[in-house]
This record gives sequence, C-alpha cells and structure tokens, in this order.
Amino acid sequence: MARSKDAGKTASKPKSARSSARSSTSPARKKKSTKPKASPAEFTPEQDLHAYRQMLLIRRFEEKAGQMYGMGLIGGFCHLYIGQEAIVTGLKMAIEEGDQMVTSYRDHGHMLACGMDPRGVMAELTGRRGGYSRGKGGSMHMFSREKNFFGGHGIVGAQVPIGTGLAFADKYLDNDRVSLTFFGEGATNQGQVYESFNMASLWRLPVVYVLENNRYAMGTSVTRSAAKSEELFNRGSVYGIPGEQVDGMDVRAVKEAGDRAAAWARGGNGPMILEMMTYRYRGHSMSDPAKYRTREEVQKMRAEHDPIEQVRVRLMERGATEDTLKEIDREVRAIVSEAAEFAQADLEPDASELWTDVLIEAGA
Repeated sequence: MARSKDAGKTASKPKSARSSARSSTSPARKKKSTKPKASPAEFTPEQDLHAYRQMLLIRRFEEKAGQMYGMGLIGGFCHLYIGQEAIVTGLKMAIEEGDQMVTSYRDHGHMLACGMDPRGVMAELTGRRGGYSRGKGGSMHMFSREKNFFGGHGIVGAQVPIGTGLAFADKYLDNDRVSLTFFGEGATNQGQVYESFNMASLWRLPVVYVLENNRYAMGTSVTRSAAKSEELFNRGSVYGIPGEQVDGMDVRAVKEAGDRAAAWARGGNGPMILEMMTYRYRGHSMSDPAKYRTREEVQKMRAEHDPIEQVRVRLMERGATEDTLKEIDREVRAIVSEAAEFAQADLEPDASELWTDVLIEAGA
C-alpha cells in the first residue's frame, strides 16, 4: 500500500485505546458494560476470498505437518496453529509492507501468512537442506529477513524483548515501521514480558503486542494460572499501555483491531496490546493428548466459531458456489502436497553444516 513518509504521524488516539487507557488509570473499578459489542466491518468479497484462501492454506499445511509428524518424517517439537488462523491472517491484512513479525514456537501459520514458501517451511520441518534454516532449525527456529519474519522462538516469552528491540530499531531509524510481537497467554507471567512493556512505554516504541489467548497454554486453563484472566489485555495498564480484547476467531474483527493498533503505534503513541480470544483444536504440541478438556468442548468451538467456516458461509451468501470453494481447496491441497513431496525428496544437510552459522567472521 502506497503511503507518504509522514502519513500517520498525527494519528489520533483510537476510541478503544482511549477507553482502555482511562479504565487502567481510574482508581475505582468500573462495572463492566453489558452493551453488546458492535459487529466488525464487513469485508469486501475480495477480502473474504483472500482471507479464506490464506486461512485454508495454513489449515491444510498444519494438517499435513501433523500427518507427517505421525509418520516419523518430522522430529522434535511441532506445535500446530489449527483453529487460530484468523489472527495472523487478519493482522497481516492490517499492516504494511516492511512491518515486522516475531512469534513463539507456534509459528508455521505466521510464516505462511508472511509469504514464505511452503516448500521451504516443510523442508525445515523435516530437517532438509532446502529449509529456511538449512535443516538445522526445525519447527521453532525459522527466519526470513526478506519477508521481515524474525522467528519462531522456543523459550516461552523470549520473543517479546526481541520484538520490542525491533521496534526500538524502527524508532531509532525513523523508518515508519511497526513490529507485531506475538505471544501466548501462557507467557503473560514471564518477567521479561513486563520488562519489555516498561521499555516500550518509556520510549514510546512502535510495537503491537499480540496476545494469542488460546485458553490452555501448555496444558493448564488460563483461569487456573493467571490472576484476572478475564482481562489479560490490561496487563500493560500499569505502564500506561492501552489494551483491547478481540474476537480472534473472526478475521474481520482481527483486521479491524489491527488497523487501529497499527495506526496508534505508527503515529508515535507507543505500544498497544491486543488480546486475541482464540482456541486451538489440537494439543499444545503433537505430543499432547489434551486430556485437560472435553471432546465436546472442542467440537462446540469447531461447530460454532471456526474462523474458516465463518468466511465460507459469507462467501456462499454472496453467491460463491460450492464448486468454486472446492476448487480453492483443491488448489491449496496441491500446494501443500507439493511442499510435502519437495521436503521428502530433498537431501539432508551435509555434515559440514555443523560448523556454519556458528560464529561471525571478524569485520563482517
């Protein structure tokens, strides 16, 4: 999207941020409003079609990754993004070329949304030399400087100071960029998260903290692990950071909130927190049977809130045919199948790769 250098510099404080900031500084707790939230702005048919295709690519890729893990073709850890596709899809639609992303170990969907080649992602999952980290990083450690994707990180909360550092660089360079820094509700009790909040607020850094609340972290309900778990978006209030809770299963709501947050950060107002209420359909990782929740609960979420199904219904209501949507699914499945075939046919890294990318040469 074309824009001038000075665009957004005088952006006014969004309504949601104003209300969040007021509530976070009020000495008395205000009673929660029972007024229903307004429905998000409708997508154009082109936006719905883009979101449908993108979310379907992530879903089919993750399904294939899970299948290949079960076959022993993927080793190590593997955390799937199934159910959460609307978050990264909607936010990618809200940001601009050159903005950055960094996330945790549940990262395959973020890579695909950034436009990274599914073949390179799958090759890295299978430990092949055609992977984004030459087969040495695996599921949690892939990067693409070209796509401004700064990883997957395996340590809980470790990406939050990194994303804050990216925003510091953006402010230092005055390049009008924004850093999207993703983390889960399980990371909200990490000290480095709050050190990052403090610095980001103090220096008014252009960072949007995206809290992907999928409710169960590594296997414990958020209601048992986090105080005031119903409003994690307020975790930055002591630092003066506005926050907002968003329906993370509705790609329209995600984009709408992303538009506001990106404009806020890009306008020189500092950080903002978006708590995306979402739900993962699989366990924390492929080794997690997820016995801490009922099958009925998962099925109810799939039936009533699935992000892809919501878009499919809208497309059908607007005149899309079943054949058209099936053709999109066939195209997506073909892309994923090609990626899987490429990954299985590719060679493993040469033993000499053990000694590369370890040290930086003097003067480099």
